Amino acid sequence: MAVQIPTELLDGCVLGLLTRGDYYGYTLTQEVRQQIPISESTLYPVLRRLKKNGWLTTYDEPFQGRNRRYYQLTASGRTRLTEIQTDWAAFQPAITTLLGGNTHE
Repeated sequence: MAVQIPTELLDGCVLGLLTRGDYYGYTLTQEVRQQIPISESTLYPVLRRLKKNGWLTTYDEPFQGRNRRYYQLTASGRTRLTEIQTDWAAFQPAITTLLGGNTHE
């Protein structure tokens, strides 16, 4: 089952993964899919947008006669990730409460 994930959270997931190191598109997609049920094609538009915004950069590496495009986090991408993490930290408890969990009465 694929779910709709808010754009900002999906951006944060990708940027967060890239703090671990550079990934090529397929591996990045598989890493996200291990945690969130998204379709195969979901991340490529996200990656293009993140690159356009300057939050990541790319480089190509040859692999078995083909090139793999690797994605790398930029300094402004780290700043954006921090903003998303801050927003999530404020947002997550409110959603949990509204969904009926962890009420602090």
